[in-house]
Amino acid sequence: MTETTNAGSWVRSWGASPQAAHDGLGSLDGHLPLADVTLRQVVRISGGGSRVRVRFTNEFGTAPLDIGAARVGLAVPGGGVRPGSERVLTFSGAPRVTVPAGAPVLSDPVDISLPALAKLSISLHLPGRVETCTCHDPALETGWTIPGDAVAALTLPENAEVLPVRALISAVELFPDGPAKTIVVVGDSRTDGAGSTPDTNHSWPELLAVRLIEGGVAAGYVSNQGISGNRMLNDGIGAAALARFDRDALTTPGLGYVVLSVGANDIAISFAPRDDGPLAGFLKMFPGAPVTTDDVIAGYRRLVARARERGVRVYATTIAPYEGAEVFTPEGESARRTVNDWIRTGGAFDAVLDFDAVWRDPDHPGRIREDFHCGDHVHGSDAGYQALADSVDLSLFD
Repeated sequence: MTETTNAGSWVRSWGASPQAAHDGLGSLDGHLPLADVTLRQVVRISGGGSRVRVRFTNEFGTAPLDIGAARVGLAVPGGGVRPGSERVLTFSGAPRVTVPAGAPVLSDPVDISLPALAKLSISLHLPGRVETCTCHDPALETGWTIPGDAVAALTLPENAEVLPVRALISAVELFPDGPAKTIVVVGDSRTDGAGSTPDTNHSWPELLAVRLIEGGVAAGYVSNQGISGNRMLNDGIGAAALARFDRDALTTPGLGYVVLSVGANDIAISFAPRDDGPLAGFLKMFPGAPVTTDDVIAGYRRLVARARERGVRVYATTIAPYEGAEVFTPEGESARRTVNDWIRTGGAFDAVLDFDAVWRDPDHPGRIREDFHCGDHVHGSDAGYQALADSVDLSLFD
């Protein structure tokens, strides 16, 4: 396989997989429509660079989206922007743009020096009415809606309200100062960082980025494409990983590696208890026929084949335990272990990140260690996600 360093071209330094608001967790309920408001959102990039462009998205919109003005700048705590760092974003030279329904748009590049792990403030004014909002649910980093056009405000106005999702932004791309590659992690809520402390950037991909930067690894650019509730084989909460793989991974600027961390929800939902109890309403969020372990393994093989066509290395994580959760069954546990055995020994991947081994309780291997889950026996605590990031061999990306 030919190695490339991507010197002198764009790389993705932050990402959030787009979803339709109605295909999320419902965090935007009660906030739509958006009309004559400014959205201010903060993202923490991974690797740094000297130029930046932002990918805005109307991919799940049902009508054209008007962006009246947009700016970026270095974020300061409390929703502010560092004076002197702000830059006006343009679109093919114009200060505003109409984004067609179903489409994204890239801003023109602007010169701004962004160190690794910097927090970037992105503000955009919506002069019209937005009924259907392409988003990423949840945000895990506080954003705000502000009445009117407030993109130039250096401090957060008093009338700002919290925005609970990533709205209308899906990527930040940088022109690096040296050789660089992007690692794309395709996963579910455990990749997304569910259960971690908001506003602390404690998903394991973000924590891995810190280790890569501190270790001086060129592939210090990480794009987290986890969707909470996502599955590999069926749509439901977000498009299935097989359906979104090209958009979220393979077309990523500077792509060097793909890490697959999917399959847990396919198994958990397929083998969950089928009755009329409290779980029945939850399971309605996940349409599609139950799948088998053979189906999941075939899905992995299809993702690997597509990634290899692009000449990138493909790694996979094993599926961590979930006994203690409502969806757990002994049949599901058996399926999880079957798939994990294949991930470890099947030879499909360039390397395996054994997250099951990191999280499982040595005395009860079907459960997550008590100090590594957030209380629901499914998602990580801050310490749990740190343990996953710390377990990754950085030489895999060097």
